[in-house]
Amino acid sequence: MAIDRTFQFGEDHLTASIALGMAQGSIKGVFSDECLKNVNASYQRVQRIVEKGDTVYGINTGFGPLCNTKISKEDTKILQSNILQSHSVGVGNPISNELAKIMLILKIHALAKGFSGIAETTLQRMLWHLENDAIPVVPSQGSVGASGDLAPLSHLFLPLIGLGKVEYQGKTIPTQELFQQTGVKPLELGPKEGLALINGTQFIAAHGVMVLHKLQYCLRHADIIGAMMLEGLQGSMKPFFEELHELRPFKGNQHVAGRIRTLLQGSEILEDHIDCERVQDPYSLRCMPQVHGASRNAWLHLKELLEIELNSVTDNPVIINDELTISGGNFHGQPLAMALDYAALAASEIGNISDRRIYLALEGNSPGVPKLLMNDTGINSGYMILQYTSAALASENKSLCFPASADSIPTSLGQEDHVSMGSISGRKALNIIENVEKILAIELLTSAQAFEYRKPLKSGVVLDEIHTFLRTKVAFAENDRVFADDIEKGIEIVQNREIIDLVDRVMDEKKLKWNAPHLDEFETY
Repeated sequence: MAIDRTFQFGEDHLTASIALGMAQGSIKGVFSDECLKNVNASYQRVQRIVEKGDTVYGINTGFGPLCNTKISKEDTKILQSNILQSHSVGVGNPISNELAKIMLILKIHALAKGFSGIAETTLQRMLWHLENDAIPVVPSQGSVGASGDLAPLSHLFLPLIGLGKVEYQGKTIPTQELFQQTGVKPLELGPKEGLALINGTQFIAAHGVMVLHKLQYCLRHADIIGAMMLEGLQGSMKPFFEELHELRPFKGNQHVAGRIRTLLQGSEILEDHIDCERVQDPYSLRCMPQVHGASRNAWLHLKELLEIELNSVTDNPVIINDELTISGGNFHGQPLAMALDYAALAASEIGNISDRRIYLALEGNSPGVPKLLMNDTGINSGYMILQYTSAALASENKSLCFPASADSIPTSLGQEDHVSMGSISGRKALNIIENVEKILAIELLTSAQAFEYRKPLKSGVVLDEIHTFLRTKVAFAENDRVFADDIEKGIEIVQNREIIDLVDRVMDEKKLKWNAPHLDEFETY
């Protein structure tokens, strides 16, 4: 992938999209001379603390409940190597290579701010791993989210001392094998370096980056697919009128209503039933602005908090200047843990209302649309059982919505007596989003089937183009078939964001503009 721009670690403002760009190779991270000057100044401060013999947590003391155990000057380096090994207790399947890259990027940025006492050689080695795509293998389980993400960060940095495993050139290999292939040698960590590496919220924050990214696409899909279902079932346009949402001006509600108005602009289907006798639609159609909008408001909240976190120093202790070193709690994951639980609920509700629209489409209560979305039922079950799958996924998501941040189990012999469990919040949120993608894929199939019965009437140009595109992938169903194959194609379309790309292309070609307030806030991250 071609490099579009550079990003100065420790100085530039990091966002989720920039972190993703670096992980995907379109943005190159660099260190400026000023950044390295600050890093080296902080490193020298730590060396002076060691020389003077002043007792400072994590530099010349043990960790956690061993904070009162003084470590000799000679043993401070051994202490840093030992902490990486003793804290590497992660279990479970490894996180994705992309997530591990994002963790590495976030940690480099935090350490490069010059408040952590890290050596320039250590920082350069971390960047070497990123640039050479030699990404450490990080187990998914084992962090309680304070003192930071100790276990996953320990695994992330075991390769610095020649231990652990990496994913390199498509294979998972021991770090020693990587060193043999590349001629690289293990580092000897200096005082505080091990603690600086493993203290922090980068596992939680990396999940936050991916949640923000993937949830945004789910929200965009939900509006588009929901609009197609509204057309298929001949729902009313009035609940999306701007005048209504000015009276309750939540940003998310206004934005969703505006998007759906834009998608339905010029629709013959709407004109065909403008004078029908139906008074109002069920909530799953009528309240899309309120439900989708609430989830968008939750997304905005996560975006705001995550951006603060991505540009923060979250290890411990923090070296402020020559006179002040603070052992505090910036590693505590609670700010993101609660936001990620909120985002998980927001994602689950998108799947929940989508399942309700799928069910609604099967009832046969909309004129012209047959029960179970098929004319010849009895011998055919139609789309009945697809909703079983969406119901199962929606129910699973509800069971995953218990907030991990509501729990705390004391660790470290009570020294760490309140922890955030934010790592679990992040993992659950991603799990829920993956289920929502599948539910939306099923709604895409059912909405397209209902939409078919409105022909020869046309919808807005964007929805017509989506329907035409979908029919190149999944045929109209006149009889039963193995619908799992259709669902897999639908999931692929959603996960590859094909209809979102199509919408953007059609709107650009037709010179259409979104009539949706707060566009920049919801489109950028």
